[in-house]
Amino acid sequence: METQKINYKNIYYPPGGILMWIIIFLELITFGMAIVAFVYFGKQNSELYHQSRLQLNTTFGAINTFFLLTSGYFMANAVHQFKENNIHKSSFYFKLTMLGGFLFIILKSIEYYHKIEAGISLDTNIFFSFYWMLTGFHVIHVIIGLVILSWTNYGINKENSDTTIEDIEACGAFWHMCDLIWLLLFPVLYLIF
Repeated sequence: METQKINYKNIYYPPGGILMWIIIFLELITFGMAIVAFVYFGKQNSELYHQSRLQLNTTFGAINTFFLLTSGYFMANAVHQFKENNIHKSSFYFKLTMLGGFLFIILKSIEYYHKIEAGISLDTNIFFSFYWMLTGFHVIHVIIGLVILSWTNYGINKENSDTTIEDIEACGAFWHMCDLIWLLLFPVLYLIF
């Protein structure tokens, strides 16, 4: 595989491409509006929100934060190693990134299982309506991110790979978006009310 060439002269071309950043901004705006609505209704139902928040497992949330932050670190290393044309190390970091994502999904599934067993569902109250929608939408993004990571990692390991640095950066940008969204959700859902 020949060394990747990047045109750094074009400062208007963000890592991963403009389309990926449009998607990221739209997702952040969507989550941001939902979080604002969550907080707005929380101000009106502060006791309900507080009692509901106490039913969340803060330890699970903190561990999942660690999983995603660590996987984000590995994703940054995967991009760096690809830029250095070290495909094997890049692939190794892709796998560690995916491991963090899978661990997040497993722990979130356990948390969901406990909520369902306790009879807590989307229609329990307004707090849990937001909880299920926000975390569920985030889990979908993590799953999509894992599919993208898997596909990209497969692509860089193919003989005569046509995977470019733009592909790797787009993958990294999407994964970091998942990290960022969780960094917004965790304190708002698990800590504030």
